[in-house]
Amino acid sequence: MTAQIDEETPLLEHGKQKATPLPWFQFSIVLFLQLAEPLTSQVIYPFAPQLIRDLGITNGDESKVGYYVGLMQSLFFLTQACTVLHWSRLSDKVGRKPVILLGLAGLSVSMYCFGLSKTFWGLVLSRSLNGALNGNIGVIKSMMAEMTDATNISKAYAYMPIAWSTGGTLGPIIGGSLARPAERFPSLFGNNEFLKEYPYFLPCAVPATFSLLAWLVTFLFLKETVQSPTPISVVLGLKKEKDTQDDDDDSLPETTQVGSSVKSQVMVDVQEVPDDEKPLPLRSLLTFRVVIAAGNYASLSLVDISFRAIQPLFLSTPIEMGGLGLPPPTIGHLLSIFGILNGLFQAFFFAQINDHYGSKKVFIAGIASALPVFATFPLINYLARAQGYSTLVWAVVLFQIVISIAISLSYGAIFIFISNASPNRASLGATNGLSQMSVSIMRAIGPAAANSLFSISIAKGYMGGYLVYYVLLSVVCVSLVIASMLPRHV
Repeated sequence: MTAQIDEETPLLEHGKQKATPLPWFQFSIVLFLQLAEPLTSQVIYPFAPQLIRDLGITNGDESKVGYYVGLMQSLFFLTQACTVLHWSRLSDKVGRKPVILLGLAGLSVSMYCFGLSKTFWGLVLSRSLNGALNGNIGVIKSMMAEMTDATNISKAYAYMPIAWSTGGTLGPIIGGSLARPAERFPSLFGNNEFLKEYPYFLPCAVPATFSLLAWLVTFLFLKETVQSPTPISVVLGLKKEKDTQDDDDDSLPETTQVGSSVKSQVMVDVQEVPDDEKPLPLRSLLTFRVVIAAGNYASLSLVDISFRAIQPLFLSTPIEMGGLGLPPPTIGHLLSIFGILNGLFQAFFFAQINDHYGSKKVFIAGIASALPVFATFPLINYLARAQGYSTLVWAVVLFQIVISIAISLSYGAIFIFISNASPNRASLGATNGLSQMSVSIMRAIGPAAANSLFSISIAKGYMGGYLVYYVLLSVVCVSLVIASMLPRHV
């Protein structure tokens, strides 16, 4: 029997245990499925500012681009925040696999629609559907936790960023390279009237088609990890639960007792059902451990998504207005560099770093690394104004990318806290869903607030146009205070 642990149990005790081998085939499928979400979210980043300009809704006012880009980026997470908890709780009942299949289908359809949208409200609707129909991020984390134990969970979460980094690498490359293909590759697409009419369909169609492939792989090969899922027909009310249990009646203990004796026997049987087989009501999930873990996950996401949202906007904004003035293909390549470096670093070093220093120290260090990351934005612009695209400017840009890798270390650490904060295994999906809901709210606020503040800073010239970075540095400091409340051990 696996020993029960809590957040205050020292890691040394478990360091003596032999690590349980990961179920590599199923685990690899889960990693493959995770590619779908970063691909669909990251692919629009390189061309989003240019897409807003092409729609003409800013009337040529460059300072307004940030407002609309931030709104478009936030819509996904806003609608996801409204539905992700429900999807995760549903997965505790009907199983992980049906919910994942529905989420992949939603990603695919919404991305095809996004590429076919020619108005801002079309983009809004497509992006909203993208988030509302996709609850996979919380469900997949629950499935990964169910595949692991205390001896191999850090190893599992070391591989988890590989999928996100791969998607974070390929997404910007696809978005930056395939946007407006008739102009970029006239020999191949110059006569294609459809791609001239819908210049951003091709980069959107790639992740949409991948999501369809992931749906097929899930349907054919992924095994359910919930032990006793409720049939979907029962959840939808098409069939009574009593009917599904008829076959189980013969398995009940035989007894010659009658009346109160039978009732007593049934009561004993019910009491002997393990607690970890019973999903808890939502109110019972709001323990101190869950709230602290979810709160830190939310603060980390706010810091991270603010950086990820501002970075492409900063890189595309003209130098004289406070940015770096780079074209979409170059932006895509820079974002992909982060994806490659982050994936390699997480895969080879996260487990060792986390096991050696502990999840809390790793999490705090990751948050703290955002301080120099935000501080380099005004430095890059200052150097670009003075020197143009000099070697020093590119060196600082690369330094910012490398340092930002440390932020991603915090994700693996906080996932371990969240998995261990769940009151029982049967409520793991709901716990992840609750955490993901708080994260989605922050990710909805982050891009819109950060990019709007970026635009205001430029338009009004507050603090030399750098007000946004002072505000974000303050957010990092608050996040460090919240991080100090995490328990010392997992």
